[in-house]
Amino acid sequence: MPADGRERASTTLITGSNGFLGRMLCGTLAQHGWHVVGVSRRPGYSSGIPGVHDICLSLNTAPDRWRKIMVSMGCVVHLAARVHRLGESAGRGDDPYKVNVDGSRFVAEQAALAGVKRFVFLSSIKVNGEGEIGRPYTADDAPNPSDSYAQSKIDAENALVEICRNAGMELVVVRPPLVYGPGVRANFERLLKLAALGLPLPLLAIDNRRSLISVWNLASFIETTMRHPAAQKIWLVSDGEDLSTPELFARLARLMGNEPRLFKFSPIWLKRIAAIIGFGAEAHRLCDSLQVDISPARATLNWAPPMSVNEGLARTVEAYRATRPVTR
Repeated sequence: MPADGRERASTTLITGSNGFLGRMLCGTLAQHGWHVVGVSRRPGYSSGIPGVHDICLSLNTAPDRWRKIMVSMGCVVHLAARVHRLGESAGRGDDPYKVNVDGSRFVAEQAALAGVKRFVFLSSIKVNGEGEIGRPYTADDAPNPSDSYAQSKIDAENALVEICRNAGMELVVVRPPLVYGPGVRANFERLLKLAALGLPLPLLAIDNRRSLISVWNLASFIETTMRHPAAQKIWLVSDGEDLSTPELFARLARLMGNEPRLFKFSPIWLKRIAAIIGFGAEAHRLCDSLQVDISPARATLNWAPPMSVNEGLARTVEAYRATRPVTR
């Protein structure tokens, strides 16, 4: 493993490397000349990406081995997380805390002891809230987590601030909104399925704006924060073009080869009915706005999304159709 100053600066460890974003980030960095060690907890996992060395390690275990690997790292990117599940209430004993807080603290402590210069942490815009303020969020807005997942992310951020301050390790926090791309799950995957079916949907009356970001743009941004000297802070990031739910669905439907069939139905009643059948949170995300301000990233980091929303959606639909062919 390279360890001299110049090579260490271009050597990185990525946790959660076998995940939705991790695979994309590892491939992007390897293509750009980084020496990448990908860490996942899946035994025998291999990304098959040239320039990426895959290792099986679990969070909160084998600290000596973690430190031994990190000694040659200039940067650690911590993506591994326990993802959000609807309907959970916050609580210190919940699984999100064991992985998202204790696991993040563990990785950062080993990185600090190994002399890693910079630690990049993937958080979530849910730390800021669910769009309640009625304008795009900024990094200066006070946190307003509304569920256990969001609470675990802000608790992890606070723990990392303390560790990095005490160790003199640089900390970068990235809070993305909805992330989409090949293999996307949850609400976005449901939209893809509905767009493929071509069924009429009651979305036309929804007048909202949602920020989102493709895995390609998020990987690009993370790489920028790994190198840029002014990146030591909290960042909000998106594709730079916010869409309404009807507009997003219409674009997906057309990419599927279908004409969008949308009709008007009161968003208020849509949310009420959805709440009755147990889909209240999903309906709020469909109907309400949630935007982020990426002007600081543009101005300070000189970063702009390299891929348009249209191209990101087209690539996502192409990947979806390849794995689940659309039948007529």
